[in-house]
Amino acid sequence: MPHQFNPRDITWLSFNERVLQEAMDPSVPLPLRIRFLGIFSNNLDEFFRVRVAGLKRAMDFKDKYLNESFFRPPSRILEQINDIVLQQQHDFNRTWKEIQKEMEADQVFIKTHQDLTEAQKKFVVQHFDEEVESSIIPILLHDNTPMPYMRDKSLYIGIAMRKKKWNHHAAFAMIEVPSRTMGRFVLLPSSNGEKNVILLEDVIMANLPHIFSYFGYDEFQAHCFKVTKDAEFDLDNDIRTTLAEKIEKAVKSRRKGKPTRFVFDKDMDPSLLEFLIRKLNLTARDSIIPGQRIHNFKHFMDFPDVFPAQKKPEERVPFIHPNFSEGQRVTDAVLKKDILFTFPYHSFIPIIDLLREAAMDPDVKTIKLTAYRLANNSKIANALVNAARNGKKVTVLLELRARFDEENNLKWKERLEDEGILVLTGIPNRKVHAKLCIIKKRTHGKTLQYGFVSTGNFNEKTAKIYSDNLLMTANRTIMADINKIFHYFEKPKLPPEEALKNIKNLVVCPKFMREKIEAQVDFEIAEAKAGRKAEMIIKANSLSDRGLIIKLYEAAEAGVSVKLIVRGIFCAVNKKRFKKPFHAISIVDEYLEHSRIMYFYNKGAEDVYISSADWMTRNLDYRIEAAVKIQQRDLKQELIDILNIQLQDNVKARVLDNKMKNKYVKKGEKEIRSQIEIYHYLNDKTKS
Repeated sequence: MPHQFNPRDITWLSFNERVLQEAMDPSVPLPLRIRFLGIFSNNLDEFFRVRVAGLKRAMDFKDKYLNESFFRPPSRILEQINDIVLQQQHDFNRTWKEIQKEMEADQVFIKTHQDLTEAQKKFVVQHFDEEVESSIIPILLHDNTPMPYMRDKSLYIGIAMRKKKWNHHAAFAMIEVPSRTMGRFVLLPSSNGEKNVILLEDVIMANLPHIFSYFGYDEFQAHCFKVTKDAEFDLDNDIRTTLAEKIEKAVKSRRKGKPTRFVFDKDMDPSLLEFLIRKLNLTARDSIIPGQRIHNFKHFMDFPDVFPAQKKPEERVPFIHPNFSEGQRVTDAVLKKDILFTFPYHSFIPIIDLLREAAMDPDVKTIKLTAYRLANNSKIANALVNAARNGKKVTVLLELRARFDEENNLKWKERLEDEGILVLTGIPNRKVHAKLCIIKKRTHGKTLQYGFVSTGNFNEKTAKIYSDNLLMTANRTIMADINKIFHYFEKPKLPPEEALKNIKNLVVCPKFMREKIEAQVDFEIAEAKAGRKAEMIIKANSLSDRGLIIKLYEAAEAGVSVKLIVRGIFCAVNKKRFKKPFHAISIVDEYLEHSRIMYFYNKGAEDVYISSADWMTRNLDYRIEAAVKIQQRDLKQELIDILNIQLQDNVKARVLDNKMKNKYVKKGEKEIRSQIEIYHYLNDKTKS
């Protein structure tokens, strides 16, 4: 019997539906519901830029292996995607209407350029003159001229202009909304306790007669639209150019990506709509989606703070880890014992403090760190710059191929190198996704090494909203492995499968993590077949690797208790022949579940790992990833307790069933919302 799988892209849309469910849930605080609409929209943009674009390219190849990698023919998946997206867009629009009514009940209004008071009209004209006009470039559109370059992620106003006394066809124009530099929201003067907000595009629309006054038009129809482009790029094989030069060239080539989706206001002037579709060379194969008047809803993740206090979510402030007493140096604490962080419950400050202390410590000689996605004004990077200025030898492995962060990382490369930091830019044909840091110091004739291994990026901004784990440690064997990995980064002469084979304590990709997981699962299978207790808990962002899913099927058939907490992509299915069906859930709540944890019962020894890798082929076979086994019993138990709290969630957990219905786990006598429970669980430890 062939193995069954759900297609990766369809299960991803199922995940995005769970995000939309949060926006649809009236029990979720109003500002968070708006934010979830923004997250849903941003997710969908990225989905079309990457996954839909990839499916369309795959349709051009009659490759059996390629089709198998999608678990279904790409053409069929694309048809299903269009049906699902249209239904989700309908739910999105209905939810936004409901939210707007609730906003109005709180005296919060989003005004259009057509319903302003006289005082507000004067304000909008003045704001446009003083702040906006210098940042816009109106472009006239003609049949006999090429379509101007359009930026992905940008919002455009399409304008049909006419003169009342003439019978000529409309003239067309477009304006890019400068939200990248100016933001999307403008607060209007208000009275009677109201809070009025106008979108930047409406500020521009209100001033169209002024913008085009030279041409004498007196009728304007203006509506927004956006284009989503293929975001993939290929790196050339020119050996004369560096990886950084290749990335820079490829980022520029991305601008020429073929449109994969065209979203427009359904009330757009029909002749302008036909003109845009023709000039963009869109066909029936492309996703042409009529929508409401507001697009690029991702900006609503940063909607102004205009709501009454009772409508805002309960504030849960991150707390300092209990291992740090007041005035104690982080360095001194980690040299005594391992410390486990769970963000965003624990504050990220000690990680920054550890690097700051190293920057100032005269005994510290070297600092090495991997960087995948740094914050725009990264305190991590600033600490490394200070260390370099203080004479430390600082090495940063900066992964230039981090998707959509390529340009940001190129800028960091230049800045770090200007400060004398050695910047390594990845290794051939492999992304470096491992999250590692090692600090060396010489004191009293001895070398001390300490650092950390993490499941998430060293990014203080995302550490406030992403749920991740980080092990801070001075364990000699772990530090020895990190040293070997950085030695490979510095001199990547051999394939990673050869260069990293002597890693003893960390579990790394490619090759070795897959082998380790398979060995641990096989052991649980043998235990189950022998009639002994066999259990595993896997927490991941995505589960799509065919080989490991088949291994999970074997475990369930043998009677192993398989418990899965998977936030997003989930390609596995439960089967009737399983002796013990999967217990599989997804948790979508205020924090983004991002940590990867693996638990294996192992005859009561209870092996627990935290990892940077998801259970995806790209992570396991084509990236450098690292997992660390948690050794201290109390830290291991803490992670087991957190996993068990999540497995009991009956408020924000959805069942991952074969038909992807996203039904909530049935509530018991006591409501358990795992993120709240984990906050209290960890906070109580700070007081004990």
